[in-house]
Amino acid sequence: MNNSETSPKLSGLIIGGSGLIGGYLLHYFKTKTPEIDVRSPNSKKLSLRDLDDIISYFKRQKPDFVINCAITAIKSDALLSYEVNYQGSINLARAALALNIPYIHISSAATLPPGENLTEEDHLPLDSSLSNYAKSKLMTEMTLRHMHEKHGLQYTLIRMAIVYGAHDHKIQGINRLLFNVVDRAMPFMLTKKKGVLHSYSNASKVPYFIHHILKNKDEFSGKHYHFVDPEPVDLAQLILTIKAYMNLKTPREIYIPYRLAKAGNNFMNLVIKFFNRIGYKVHVPAEMIFLENFYMTQTLSCEKLKNSSFIDPNPEATIFTELPYLIKYYIARWEHLNMFSSFSSKKFSSTHGAKKMPDPASQIAETFINSPSKLLDTIHKKGIGPLKEIL
Repeated sequence: MNNSETSPKLSGLIIGGSGLIGGYLLHYFKTKTPEIDVRSPNSKKLSLRDLDDIISYFKRQKPDFVINCAITAIKSDALLSYEVNYQGSINLARAALALNIPYIHISSAATLPPGENLTEEDHLPLDSSLSNYAKSKLMTEMTLRHMHEKHGLQYTLIRMAIVYGAHDHKIQGINRLLFNVVDRAMPFMLTKKKGVLHSYSNASKVPYFIHHILKNKDEFSGKHYHFVDPEPVDLAQLILTIKAYMNLKTPREIYIPYRLAKAGNNFMNLVIKFFNRIGYKVHVPAEMIFLENFYMTQTLSCEKLKNSSFIDPNPEATIFTELPYLIKYYIARWEHLNMFSSFSSKKFSSTHGAKKMPDPASQIAETFINSPSKLLDTIHKKGIGPLKEIL
């Protein structure tokens, strides 16, 4: 008799199932693991901003493991970034701690400085200069480690670099680059001629790693891993490869210096502020807050992952081998959505009559912006223990 028929199914909770990583996870567990039943409630059923939502859901469902791959938009304000990326993530961890179950958290290379062969122990200093996104992700990494050391939280943290894969409904990261090249919004090269290297993460491989973690909890508990392709990618080569696949004339091989690109970006921000004030909804891509990454190398070491018991299910796959399929998939999708048209929409926005932010929330947001280390110390001193209300 099959073991899956005699032993009870494991039940898992995936937060962020509508995103790129979450979508791959849901598909994998629903099609390849009959012994595991996963659920992925939307924000109406389980909001990371509402502690009572988390307590009631866990009290009712009592899952056997939790995977958190939910994030806010990169340009979210301080309060939303703090409440979802940090506070919500930590409350999930506290719930997992109360039930003594594994918690797997997806993090980002935004917590890392520029450089080559960065290890899992590297990270940026936690200070006010970081973006809201990077700050919230870094605070989460630090608190999860603190909870493991002080309370024995069973967690594994996976840092992703630039993620690629199909079925992403957002135009960000590698998709933003692809879209700009195809839509001819990049007339020149916004990078150096060569030598700007980045690591890339294959979204389709993540479920295999997470399933392996769940089957080998003792090996991976309390550890951080970089989940990236072994070989870094030259940004200029990637842009020119996309251009060649599409048989386009742009971007031309004229490389814009960083200072000029930065000045142009600053000018566009001023223009956008002007249009927004007169009621036009205009914005630059959120990724432009990472403009310096177009000119600076950031590669992540995957030696720790290589030395683990995990075996890559498709070691030959890279961003270049997957690029033809990704181009075909996204071009068809964006054409169906009429996203390559030249019309511009406008939407009058007004803050007249808007409610003021409640004082406590305002104070938290202000501290998060200006003194993240102080905020983190205060939280740790208060204690990040299990949510006993679940039991």
